[in-house]
Amino acid sequence: MNGRIYLNKFYKDPVLNLSDFHRMTFKSKIMSEAKIIDGKAFAADLRGRIKKAVLELKEKTVGKIPGLAVVLVGNDPASEVYVRNKSKQAAEAGMNSFDFVMPSSVSEDELILKVEELNNDETVHGILVQLPLPKHIKESAVINAINPDKDVDGFHVINAGKLATGQKGMVPCTPLGCLMLLKNQLGSLEGKNAVVIGRSNIVGKPMAALLLQESCTVTVVHSKTKNIEDMCHNADIIIAAVGRPKMLKKSWVKKGAVIIDVGINRIEEEGKTKLVGDVDFEEVKKTASAITPVPGGVGPMTIACLLRNTVTAFCRINELTEPEM
Repeated sequence: MNGRIYLNKFYKDPVLNLSDFHRMTFKSKIMSEAKIIDGKAFAADLRGRIKKAVLELKEKTVGKIPGLAVVLVGNDPASEVYVRNKSKQAAEAGMNSFDFVMPSSVSEDELILKVEELNNDETVHGILVQLPLPKHIKESAVINAINPDKDVDGFHVINAGKLATGQKGMVPCTPLGCLMLLKNQLGSLEGKNAVVIGRSNIVGKPMAALLLQESCTVTVVHSKTKNIEDMCHNADIIIAAVGRPKMLKKSWVKKGAVIIDVGINRIEEEGKTKLVGDVDFEEVKKTASAITPVPGGVGPMTIACLLRNTVTAFCRINELTEPEM
């Protein structure tokens, strides 16, 4: 039959070349797994755009450049790594970076005095107090001491209120990064069913508000929610931000959904320590159309969006047009 087979039951064309059949089978196998959303590459591109914006702003303002101040209390190893990476990337983007390390014994009043000092520093346009803070310090008191215009973390109650009511304020970095990855993947999010797993002030709540602004239909689920699996299974978009390793299973995800995994969990597996997200990645990628990995997904976007927010704050404080980034 000259290398041809009859497949009348499966194809409209009664005759199919074997080599064509093999290519189609291979292609189908590839397409059965999700596209990996490369947050590391996206963040690198964003930092490049930020660097260009900083150079242009420096020319417009005759030498002024955005300045970011980070206050670190104590010596938490994870926080120290984050601050080092932030300082390095800020410098690479052409920005001023100011780091202040205070002992874990510092009082709440002393920390607030440092924040007020930075509020009044004209070379500082963004202020970040690294969380978590020691137990004797009330985080909300420190966060709300930051000038809302310089609150590049977006945690101040005024910025939270502006986000909730659709006004222009500073947006938390991780949810902003998630939104940018989603829009890059899907384009318009209008009319999509979105489920946010987690209701924290840092990710869950602001993420839901951002998705509402994009005209999604949003459901927030949490530890007290009944039938979480069913709610997730109806979603076009799932944001997992709950801090439970591999919580989101394949059976929870409908075919073609887009999954954003915010979780970063360190676990022991096969005698080794590894980082995993809140999503069972190896299983869910067989059902989803696109998914962020851990590491290399949402994580790199957080610092990139922090730098972006600092540029935004610089422009608003100096009454300049905000550049496209």
